[in-house]
Amino acid sequence: MSASHTASAPGIQRPHRPFVAGINPVAKLAASGLIAVPLVLTLDVVSAAVAVALECVLFLFAGLSWRTFWLRTAPVWIAAPLTGLTIALYGKASGPVYFEWFIMRVSEGSLELAAATFLRVLAIALPSVVLFVTVDPTDLADGLAQVWRLPARFVMGALAGLRMVGLFIDDWHALELARRARGVADTGRLRRIFGMAFALLVLSIRRGSKLATAMEARGFGADTPRTYARESRFGAGEWMLLAIAAAISALAIAAAVATGAFNFILGPE
Repeated sequence: MSASHTASAPGIQRPHRPFVAGINPVAKLAASGLIAVPLVLTLDVVSAAVAVALECVLFLFAGLSWRTFWLRTAPVWIAAPLTGLTIALYGKASGPVYFEWFIMRVSEGSLELAAATFLRVLAIALPSVVLFVTVDPTDLADGLAQVWRLPARFVMGALAGLRMVGLFIDDWHALELARRARGVADTGRLRRIFGMAFALLVLSIRRGSKLATAMEARGFGADTPRTYARESRFGAGEWMLLAIAAAISALAIAAAVATGAFNFILGPE
């Protein structure tokens, strides 16, 4: 992105990428919402299972290797079973009880609820992770500013903050090495973590102030319309992804309604 007084650069050619990887990031964000919102309104095995099955077909066009896919989605595969286990042990009991000890009670109803919760976490979280693996922060900021017309000041600030994450990690490692070199990192791990966190907070505030001053000096806070080095396009591919996301939600909900499994969680008990 460039300041308002800078002329727009000619179109920058991007290398060819797989279908999902080349989609505008704001379309990916909207597609994640189209999939997630309907699934949040119901808690049943059928809709979540259908959604996961259809999403697996979409993931084939994400352009990710199997290794990258499993590494990036590993937190989801860990969190989903743990969530299901919690529901199975402490969820609302109904039907035959298979196991009971202290406050834990495993019943037919809690197991069904656990299975539905497990699948729903996968159906909502996996698309959000996979769709955003290939997103570049600058492309996302361009889309938010040019397609969704969000305020440039907000978009630029968010982009700058996101770009600082990598520096924060480097600063943390540098602080750790410095403390070890001074011999103050051998004992008191908890105290050391809090001390490093406070030092990183002070360093972040100073860096943020310098960054804000530099951005103001370069015209990022001006009220005049901005120009952009790269045009953010929203075309047929983006509308196709939105249509696919809407179809996944519609088919999942329709399958649940057709089988009588639809369970509107906001409805009366």
